[in-house]
This record gives sequence, structure tokens and C-alpha cells, in this order.
Amino acid sequence: MEAFIWLAVVAVLLVVEAATAGLTTIWFAGGALTAAIASYCGAGVLVQWLLFLCVSLVLLIFTRPMAVRYMNKGTTKTNADSLIGRRAVVIQEIDNLAQTGQVKISDIEWMARTALEGEKIPEKEIVVIKEIQGVKLIVEKAKED
Repeated sequence: MEAFIWLAVVAVLLVVEAATAGLTTIWFAGGALTAAIASYCGAGVLVQWLLFLCVSLVLLIFTRPMAVRYMNKGTTKTNADSLIGRRAVVIQEIDNLAQTGQVKISDIEWMARTALEGEKIPEKEIVVIKEIQGVKLIVEKAKED
């Protein structure tokens, strides 16, 4: 009878996973399936629960990062996120202390600051966008290729 209870738990977890598609309960469904097999083979309730917990945690810890990476593989960065890693041209000297600096990328002007405090980047220099803070791009000098 316990094996059927575990299989019902597997079914419920799979339905929840299908409804959310967020890779949240699939790992526990694997643990419940293992516990169902153990129950069918005659293992005690304590062994079933230990298998459920251990297998669920192992699946969660070791396979979730790979699955998330695989699922997000084809995700295209949009809007401001697509700027990170791209090159821009400095059109106004960047000086964090003086609170000045602008860059131009794709015909759009952005306020910019350096990633390193105290560093100044002159006009016409090529920079790489490292991050975005509010409406400012955080940049650093591009390495010579």
C-alpha cells in the first residue's frame, strides 16, 4: 500500500511541476519514485523516508544547476541587459570624482562611470560595459586586441 502512496506523491509532484514549469518539484518526484521502489521491495518506512530525502537532495544539488543552465541556454538578453559585455565609445571624459562621463553605443548616449575609483577615461577611448546601475553604465577600458 505504501508504494501506491509514494506513486500518488510522484503524480502530484509531476502535475505541480507541469503547472509551474519552474524546476521546483521534479527533484522531489525522483526521490518519491525511489521511495516507491524501495517500498515495493519491502523496505521499512524509515528507509523509504531516508531514500526520499537523500535522493531528492542529491538531485536538487547536483542536477538542478545543469538543468537550469540548459533551460536558459537559448534565452536572449533584451533591453539594457543586452548591453553588458559590449563596447562603447567615450564621448565625454569619464571621471567618477567630478561626476562626469558619457558613452555612445548604438547611436544612444548613456551616462557612464568607471568600474575603478580614481580612474579617468578620456574621450574617444573604447570601453567595455561591465554592469548597469540605475541609468548609468559602469565601464572599464577595453583591452587592446
